[in-house]
Parts: sequence; C-alpha cells; structure tokens
Amino acid sequence: MFGSLTTWLRAHLPDPARTGVGWWLIAIQSAIVLLVGGGIAWYASGMLHQLADEQGKARVQLAVTTAREDLRRIGEDAHATARALADRPTLQRLLAQGQNEALPPFLRHWCDVGNVDACAVISGRTVMAVSGPPLDWEQIVTAGAEQGGSFLALSQTEHVPLLGARAALSDGALAVYVVRRLDAKLAQALSQQVGAQINLVDYRAYTAGAVNAFTPLYAAALADGRSAVMRIDAQETYAASAPVFASSGEAIALIEARLPVGAVDAPTRHLERKLLIAALLLAVLAVGAGVLLGQRVAGPVRALTAAARRLSAGDFSASIPSGGAAEIGVLASTMEEMRRNLIELTGTLRRREAEAQAVLSGIVEGVYAVDKNRVIRYLNPQAARLLGVTPEEAVGRFCGDVLRPQEENGRRPCEVRCPILQARAEGSTKSIEMLRAAHGEPRVTVITSAAQADGMQVQVIRDETELEAVRRARDSILANISHEFRTPLAAQLASIELLLSGLDSMSPAQLRTLVSSLERGTLRLTQLIDNLLESVRIESGQLAIRRQSVSIAEIIEDAQALVGSLLAQRGQQLLVELPPDLPQVTADKTRLTQVFVNLLANANKFAPEGSGVRIGARAEGPVLRAWVEDEGPGPAADQGELFARFRRGAQEPEPAGLGLGLWLVRSIIDRHGGAVSFERTHAGRTRFAFTLPLERVE
Repeated sequence: MFGSLTTWLRAHLPDPARTGVGWWLIAIQSAIVLLVGGGIAWYASGMLHQLADEQGKARVQLAVTTAREDLRRIGEDAHATARALADRPTLQRLLAQGQNEALPPFLRHWCDVGNVDACAVISGRTVMAVSGPPLDWEQIVTAGAEQGGSFLALSQTEHVPLLGARAALSDGALAVYVVRRLDAKLAQALSQQVGAQINLVDYRAYTAGAVNAFTPLYAAALADGRSAVMRIDAQETYAASAPVFASSGEAIALIEARLPVGAVDAPTRHLERKLLIAALLLAVLAVGAGVLLGQRVAGPVRALTAAARRLSAGDFSASIPSGGAAEIGVLASTMEEMRRNLIELTGTLRRREAEAQAVLSGIVEGVYAVDKNRVIRYLNPQAARLLGVTPEEAVGRFCGDVLRPQEENGRRPCEVRCPILQARAEGSTKSIEMLRAAHGEPRVTVITSAAQADGMQVQVIRDETELEAVRRARDSILANISHEFRTPLAAQLASIELLLSGLDSMSPAQLRTLVSSLERGTLRLTQLIDNLLESVRIESGQLAIRRQSVSIAEIIEDAQALVGSLLAQRGQQLLVELPPDLPQVTADKTRLTQVFVNLLANANKFAPEGSGVRIGARAEGPVLRAWVEDEGPGPAADQGELFARFRRGAQEPEPAGLGLGLWLVRSIIDRHGGAVSFERTHAGRTRFAFTLPLERVE
C-alpha cells in the first residue's frame, strides 16, 4: 500500500530539484493547515456533543439535588411549624379547658399559615383533633415515634409518601403533628423552582410496578444512595433520580428530574455549524498568511526566535542577528539594545539586592513585606525570630496566619481593623497588636505599615512586650491609686487632727461625728483596696468561686452594714423589696456581698442627696433576678463601655472611684454563670440588675 502511494506521488508531484522552496512551503503548509483544520473541526464536533451530553446530565442532576434540598427545607419548615403550634398559648388553653370542638378551626388556620396539608393533636395514638384530608394517622404516629421530630412515612391508605413533624406539648402527654403530602402538587411546585420537570415516585410503586425505561435509573440511585443520572434515548430525555430515605433507613420515595434532549442538542447543532464555517474561513486565511510569511520572513524570524530563547534562558553573551525586511531589521536592533540594557540592569539589581539584604539583616526591628492579597513575600531574620517561624515557613502564607493577632470579640483584627489596609487608604499607619508567637507567650508589638508601592507593602514590627507591660502597670496603678486615695486620706487626717486638738473639749456628739467620718473614710479606702486586690486576682486567674447555698436576704444585710454609713452621710434611705418565699442560690457569699456593695456604692455616688436607693430580687423561672435602683440620671455609655475596666463616668461626682466597681460586678457574676444589665425604668430610675442560677432542688 505504501509502495503504491509513493509511486503515485512521484508520478504526479513536480521534481524537487526543479521546484522552488516557496512552492514546496506553500504546498506543505496548505496540506498541514487543511489536515489540522479538519481534525480540529471533527474533534471539536465530538467534544461539543460530549459537552452537550454532560451539560444535560449536569442540569438534571442539579435539578434533582436542588429538589431534594428543597424537600429537606420543607421538612425543617414543617418541624418549625410543629414547634410553633405546640408553643401557642391558645392551643394549650383550649386543651386545658377541654374545648376540643374549637381545635379543628384553629388547626386549619395553622395548616394554612405553615403551608402544610394536615395538622393534628394526638394523645398517645388517639387523635383528639385533626384538620386536612383523611390520613393514616396510626402509621404517622408510628413513624414519628421511630424517627423523632421530623419523619417520613408511607401511608397504608394511599400511595403518596408523607413528610411530617411532631412536637410535644408542655405536659408531654400530647403531641402536635403536621404533615405534607409528597404528591403531584408539590412536584409541580418543585418543578417551577428548579427549572425542570420533577416527579415524586412512591417507593412502593417502584418495587411493585412493571419494568420500564426508568427502572435502571431508579435502581442505580438506590444502589448509590445519593443520586444517579442517565440519558434515556427511548424517551429522548435526560433523567436523574435521587432516593429519599427516612432517618430509620427506610426508603420512602424517589425524586425524578427530566429534561428533553432537544433543549440541549439544538444549541449544540447550531454552534457546530458555525464552528465548521469558521474553521473553513480560518483555514483559508491561515494558508494565505503562511504563504506570505514563509516566503518573506520565515528565515530572519527563526534566527531572531533562537536569539530570544537564549535571552530568556539568561544567556546575554550572544548578539542578535540582523537582516531580513525593514521591520525585522528594526526588531533586531531593538532586541540588541534590550540585551545590553538587561546586562546592565541585572548587575545593578544584584548589587542593590545585596545592599538591601545587608540593611534588613542588620536593623533591630523585624521587617516583612506583603503583596496586594496580604500574602507574605519577604521576612527578615529579626521578624522570623519574633514570630517563631523560619522565612521559608512564612513566605507564601497569609500574614494573619503567621502573626496570629489576638482576637477581639471573637474576630481577628485582620477582618475589622487591619493596619495594612488602613495604610493603603491613609498613606501610613501605626498600631499596637497583641501577637501570639508560635514559641512562647503573647507579645505586644508596634507595627508600622507603609503605603503600597508596585503591589508590595512593607511593615516594620517592634517588640514592646516588656515595655508595654511595665508602662501599663505603672500608669494604671499610680494614676488611679494616687488620685483616689488622696481624698479619703486627707479627710481622715483632718478628722484625726480635730480629735487630737479637741479631745478634752468636744462634746460626745461632736466626737461621734468625727469618728463616723473616720469610719466612712476607712470604709471607702477598704472598698478601693478590695476592688484593686480583686481586680489583680481576676486578671491573674486566681479568683476562685466558693459555691455554697446562700440567702440573698442575708447578703443584702451584710452589704447594708458595710455601706450604711455612706448612705447615711448623704441622707439616702435604703428600701429593701424582697418576697418572703425567695429561694436560695448557689454562690460565693463573700463575692456576692462585694457585688451588692459595689452597686450600692455606685448608687450612693450618683443618686441625689436625700433620695431613696431601692434593692430587690425575685425568682424568674430557673434564675434569680436582683437589682439596685437609684434616682440618678444614669450613665450615657453603652453596655459594653459601661462595664469596662477603669472606666469612670464623665460626670462622676467626687470622690471618684477607680473605675473597677462595675467591672468587678460583671466579672464576678460571669464566673457565677449569670449576666449583668443596665436600664432606665419606666419610673425614670437607674437600674443595675443581674441574674444568678437558682439552687437546684434534688
């Protein structure tokens, strides 16, 4: 065969020795273009049909998956409807009063609201009230008992699968059931949502029915357990199926999605015709262009291509060949100039890189650079030591994953106040960050971020852990203690001087007044010292809660004894409002007394002189709610700022506090498993309240 072909070619093709190179180049290139173009067109046609087939299968599989997800959502909605119906006070009242005749209209209303087909109230297996079509409620109750709050069932009275949910009423003897029928109406609604024809097939109809074109699809879906997709040529359709199982493992139904083959093949055939026409046109143009380029520029271009490859490989020693057409000559001279510039630029960049590396390695601070996506591209040794990583480990990773800044309210600073992003908007920025180094304790650092330049951004990081700790401790303790202790100490010193000077001449009433002043100052100093010590214990993790059964009334009496003189100084009256049957709580009596002392001291400062301070408590379900009310104007800060450490009110009267009282209240209550809140009552009073779990009765 090959011998005959060779003989034919020799007889019909011109002699190579007498034919020019251009003719051979045209002939060869034309044959190659036609062969390649035809092959590409044939291959593309096959690929288009394959892609169309995959697209059709993907569309029906997506449709059936979406329909199954919609059924899951419908089940969740039914469960939510059942819980909401069970929690309705009206239903509980009707059942408690025995008004069973009023239940069906009420259930019918909830069926409409919850978009379900039937609702029922069932005691055990006895249906007390029902709304909707007649259903096999005994089978429904059995399915609910086996599967839990949400269930699927096969009714014995009709071949329609059921999707339902149940919720127990408060007494536990009765339960509310809601049911949605997986019928043609629901299938039509799902079809409109997913954009394909959806059918809901009863599992019993599949097992008992005759074998048809869709039987292998159903069998494959049940075998896979999730879904199956096929092109069914006998029906000219794409079909997908997904089984629906109850939580008990029982097969209930099959979801079927169909899509006509014509809906996918028609655009493919249209595109195939356009592709063939375009391929022919491109083949003709390619042959013509090949003829021109082959005769005029093929040789010089090949030489320039070889030279360019040497340049791309880093070989700058070979010069660029010249010759060919005018444009080729200009290109050759330009490439030669580029080669010389690259040689000079490469040398300069290497020198500058060596200088930059020497500078960055010699400075004390850590330096790292990120790209526009905040991915680290450079890390000097100082930064690597600070972060406990090697440069190789850090480069290519997101900077927040390497620096690991401390979270704020459950979120990383990278998501809410990243200094890198702020520098891009403001030019530069400086921020203090608490970083969790990989090899040790958290570090306090100062990060200075520069503006972005050429897609890169440089940050300088300085470790100030020890300096920041010393500075904060010094400023916080000295500033607060020196200011807050001065006033009560001065008052006590004045009282002592008056006592010394008039000890023999003062009346008992005057002596009693001075001694009371000394007592009040001592109480205030004691409270300040206790708050400071408690703050240190909390910060160091040494605060231990000693849980015991305590009476709120006794704790209030102890707190009243401690702050009674402060209230008497301003003529304030303490009004205690406690019910006689107030239950006890499990708490630390000493810490809880401190909570009431701080709240009463806060009310004493802000309430007007001669006003009343109210303190009370009551049981609210599983918790005890206690409060302290005063007639002051109330703070202007929000809840978070109000209970912050060292937070002092802008209009706080003298003598001011350390700003620890409310912070300690929240810290102690949090450790008891309670919560603290602030509000203004309808009577215009300021109320600080907290809750505590009641003592469990075994």
